[in-house]
Amino acid sequence: MAGKVVLHYFDGRGRMESIRWLLAVAGVEFEEVYITTRQQYEKLLSDRTLMFQQLPLVEIDNMKLVQSKAIMNYISEKYNLHGKDLKERVMINMFSDGLIDLMKMLMSVPFTINKTTKLDNIQTKAKERYLPVYEKALSGHMYLVGGKLSCADVLLLECTLTLQENFPEILSEFPNIKGFQDRMTQMPAVIRFLEPGSQRKPPSDEVYVKTVREVFNVNLVFP
Repeated sequence: MAGKVVLHYFDGRGRMESIRWLLAVAGVEFEEVYITTRQQYEKLLSDRTLMFQQLPLVEIDNMKLVQSKAIMNYISEKYNLHGKDLKERVMINMFSDGLIDLMKMLMSVPFTINKTTKLDNIQTKAKERYLPVYEKALSGHMYLVGGKLSCADVLLLECTLTLQENFPEILSEFPNIKGFQDRMTQMPAVIRFLEPGSQRKPPSDEVYVKTVREVFNVNLVFP
């Protein structure tokens, strides 16, 4: 595995999926080590590999990186997906952070007792708080910032595709985002990542939820 990017996480989306998306769009091959047992996690802890005792963990450039936002920022900087200057970067970060907030809500759904209420709340927030921001930013523009592909664009594509899995018609009121999505899904790297058999993970299921709970030894449940 020397020299290769290696991802340590569960065999599911979670906080690693956006990292997979960024690497795929950047054209970076990566390998995965799936955490399936409590013993694997405890080994990482005993080796002091996890700075804050949390996953995901990414091995890249002879470093072991944790904290998903830090990992995404590193990948974005390394592969020219983070703007040309400080002003562009702060805009990219603001757009990205909004999408991360929305994705966190979606990630919690499999661990939620009342999924219908949770999804209704997410749909309302997406349509009223988040999507209008990106719809406005894409008015007359191909990309969110600086006329060039950035990590924020990759996250927006991931997020909108995930939203459509739960709310198929959610983009009907957001033509600029829909056009953006259509353009992005024609990129060769994106086409490959969306193909069956790629390293993109399917929606989280009960097996994923059970594994997460067992590895962390917690009964993780949201209202």
